[in-house]
Formats: sequence, structure tokens, C-alpha cells
Amino acid sequence: MSIKTEGIIGESTTLREVFRVLEKVAPTESTVLVTGESGTGKELIVRALHSNSLRQDKPFVPINCGAIPKELLESELFGHEKGAFTHAIRTRPGRFELADGGTIFLDEIGEMDLTLQVKILRVLQEKEIERVGGAGVKKVDVRIVAATNRNLEKEVEAGRFREDLYYRLNVIPLHLPPLRERGGDILLLAEHFLSLFCKKRGRDNLRLSRDAAKALAVYPWPGNVRELENFMERMSILAEGAQVEAADLPQKILDAAGDLVSLPDPPEPELPREAPVSRGNGEFGWPVLADLKAKNMDLKEFLETIEERLLLEALNMAAGVKNQAAEILGIKRTTLIEKLKKRNME
Repeated sequence: MSIKTEGIIGESTTLREVFRVLEKVAPTESTVLVTGESGTGKELIVRALHSNSLRQDKPFVPINCGAIPKELLESELFGHEKGAFTHAIRTRPGRFELADGGTIFLDEIGEMDLTLQVKILRVLQEKEIERVGGAGVKKVDVRIVAATNRNLEKEVEAGRFREDLYYRLNVIPLHLPPLRERGGDILLLAEHFLSLFCKKRGRDNLRLSRDAAKALAVYPWPGNVRELENFMERMSILAEGAQVEAADLPQKILDAAGDLVSLPDPPEPELPREAPVSRGNGEFGWPVLADLKAKNMDLKEFLETIEERLLLEALNMAAGVKNQAAEILGIKRTTLIEKLKKRNME
């Protein structure tokens, strides 16, 4: 992959699909709407979008629309003239002016007031802004990228988000999967964060015990990557041994895991599709006719057997969770269920 994805860690099928879309859209000027649950890393993806764009040498200006009171957000976005309101003691440019030539990231745009949505629509259509208290317009050359953890289609139906703005923003939709759907990425990220925080604290690198890894792999992580990062920071402080044991984990994670002994080994990070498993000589060995003869099978039996082995391996990697197994295989959950039913493997 030729794109720069600094800070984004993962090898799952769903994340590779995000990278595939990112690689195509980054060099364009198209508006992008990034969606996903809170804590999935939407700002990292948007930064990667900017750093792979033709505007990479120009400013990247983020603003969290949900963190600024709505009465102040207009001034933050568009700037204000001296005397426009109380305490406006000097003229101040807004984020759109600061981002001129580059990218502005409107995070949590679903929280934006309807009156401001009209003004964002004008920027998208006319490429111009007007400062609060100003008498004229200013042209700006910015690429707008927005993100939200809300379902904007439902917000439109409820009358809380403008339909015309939604379609203007949603030229290229980019959905970030929740951590629970990223298979082996959970442990890949856990090990990364644990190593990072141990290094910061000057302590020997901690590892995850087998049982701890099993429990972390099946926990649903409602707070996604942010929750996992915060948890591994806690482990780097509180874990007393040379590795994180199941006994170090909070009860909610242990309750989600259930009987650790009965859980299969945790899933390994997925290999990229472009790098299939080697037979040992450094090269991938495709099946040949001699393999069919050695197994005394015809082509149909041989392919069915290979598919069944891959289905079983994916289910084991996903600890029996069908959504994750389907994601590992790169197929839809319904397709997986059909294949399992066909083989009486449900």
C-alpha cells in the first residue's frame, strides 16, 4: 500500500477496506464524511486523508463542533470583526481562514446547530465566508472533511440536520468499523499500547498472558480504540508481574469472557491478502493436481475441504463469534451462516 497511515495500527479486512477507499479519495478534492462509533479513530483517518492529499503541505485545521458552545462556534469557524459582540476587542480570523489552501476537519458535525448548518452549506457551494459582524465576504479555498458518530440519515428524518447539507458532505462516505469487528487487531493494538506506556514509564515491557489475551479478544470494547488505549495505560501502572494476568483484569472484562479455559486461543492478526501463508520455502504454494491425487479427491471434494478448513480456522480465531469470523474471511455474515448451514456446522 502506497499511502501513509502513521498512527493507524491494524491488519483486519475491514480496516484494509478503509485504506483502499482512502487511497482512492485522498488525491481528489471530494468532500468526505467519516462515520463510526466514538473512539474508533476518526481523526487519525482524516489526518491520513490530508497527509496523502495534494494539500499535504498546507494547513490541517480541526475543530470539534460538539465541544464549543453554539453561540461561540460561528465566531470560531468564520472569525469576527472588532466590536462584533461583547469582548470582541480585536478582529480575529476563523478556522476556515486559517485552513485556506488546506483541509478543515469538522468533527462531530452532527452536533451543529441548524442555523450554522446553512452557513456551512454556503461555504461548500460558494467557497466563501462572512465574519461575524463583517460587511463583506471572503473567498476561501479549503477541502472540507466532516465526521460524526451519529446516524445523519436519522437526524435528517428527525429534522435535526439539513438534508441538502448531508448530501453535500456525503460525497464520499468512509465508515470506520468498531474495534469488536476488527478481529486480531484488538491484541495487536493492546500489545502496541502496552509497550508504549511501559516505555514511557521506564519499566520492562509487559506481555499479555494467554488467558488475559483470550479475555481481551472477546470483550466488546464499547469505547473502542480509545477505551483499549486507556485500559492498557492502566495495566502498565497497576500490573505487578512480568505479564498482565487474567487476575489483573476488571470484573466486567472477565464476565464478558466467561469460562477462560473453554475459550479457544486468541485470534492472531490477519495476514494481508497480498501475502499468503508460505509453505516454508518463502514462497506460497498453490495446490496442484498431485494434491488432489494424494488426497484421493475430485476437484469439488478438494475445494469443499479447503473451504471447510478455512471456515473452522476463522471461527476458532474469532472465538466462535460469527461477525468476527465473517470479517476475517472477508465475506458477509449471512454468507458465512449459509456456508455453515450447508455443512451442518451451525
